[in-house]
Amino acid sequence: MLQLKDKKVLVTGGSGMIGRHLVKLLQEKESDVYVADLNKPVHMKDITYKEVDLTNYDGCISVCDGMDIVFNLVGIKASPKIIEERPADIMTPMMQFNTNMMGAAMKNEVEWYLYTSTVGVYPPADVFVEDDVWKGFPSKLDWFGGWAKRMGELQAEAYTKQNGKSNISIVRPANVYGEYDNFDPKSSMVVPSLIRKAYENEVVSVWGDGSPIRDFIYAGDVASGMLHMVENKVTEPVNLGSGTGVTIKELAETIVSEFGKEMVWDKDKPMGDMIRLFDTKRAESYGFKPSVSLKNGISNTVRWFLDNVNIIDEKYSVFNK
Repeated sequence: MLQLKDKKVLVTGGSGMIGRHLVKLLQEKESDVYVADLNKPVHMKDITYKEVDLTNYDGCISVCDGMDIVFNLVGIKASPKIIEERPADIMTPMMQFNTNMMGAAMKNEVEWYLYTSTVGVYPPADVFVEDDVWKGFPSKLDWFGGWAKRMGELQAEAYTKQNGKSNISIVRPANVYGEYDNFDPKSSMVVPSLIRKAYENEVVSVWGDGSPIRDFIYAGDVASGMLHMVENKVTEPVNLGSGTGVTIKELAETIVSEFGKEMVWDKDKPMGDMIRLFDTKRAESYGFKPSVSLKNGISNTVRWFLDNVNIIDEKYSVFNK
C-alpha cells in the first residue's frame, strides 16, 4: 500500500467536481494537499492553492516541484454541440495538459502519478472493456478528445518503458456528475444541462426519445476510485463506472422529479449512441465499487445547485475565452 500520511500531494483541477471530493479524502489521510487550478478554491480549507495555467510547461514544473504524489484531474468537458463546433479548443489544451503535467511530474521524480483518461478513448461498443481500447478508433462523437486522452495513456506507457518502473495509475471515468459541475447551458453535459433546464423552465425539453442507455457515476465515487487505485499501486488502466445501465428517460425523470416539473421529448434532436456501458470487473477485482446511487447522487447535486445558483456561472471555462 502506498502511504499518504504527511505526503505532499498535488491535485490539478482540485477546485472542480471530482477534485473537491478527492481533496477531502486526502485530508482524511492526513496528506499535505496542494491544489493547482484556474478556479479559486472557494469554501476549501487547509490546502495550499496555486493558480497556474497548465498549458504552460514552466508552470507545471513549478507546481510539481517537491511533490510526492500528483493526481492530474485536469480535463475539458463539453456538450456535443461544442465538440462539433470547437474541436481544436478541446484537443489542443488537452494535449498540452497531458504532456506538460506528466513530463513535469516525471522530471521531478514524483513517487506516484495518476492520469485521468476518459470514456472517449474507446472505439464504438455497447460495453467498454479496458483492453479493447486499441482495437479500433474513438467514435466520431469523441474523435478529438478521445485521441488526446489516448496520447496521454501512450505517454504514460512511454515513461514506464523509459524509466524502467511503473508508477503511473490510469483511470477512465464514465459519465461523471456532481456538485461544482459545469452548468453552462451552452457547453454542459446531460446531467447539469437537465438540472438547469428544470430549474429555469416549467416544462423541460429533453433531446431524443429517452431510450439511449448510459453509465453514470457520482463524482465522490470517482474520487474514491482514484484514491483506491493509487493506494494499491494499480498500473493498468481501470474503468470507473457503475456498471449499471440507466436510460436517459430514467435519468431525466429522476432529475425533473426533484423540481416537480413537466417533461417533453424533442424527438427531432440527435440521441447519440444507443448503448455505452462500462465493464467494471477490473475495478471490482481491486476491491473498488461505487457506493452512491443515482437517486442520491442527483439529490446531492440538485441540493448543491439550488444553494449555489448565484455562483454557477463564475466557473472558468476555456470556451469563454
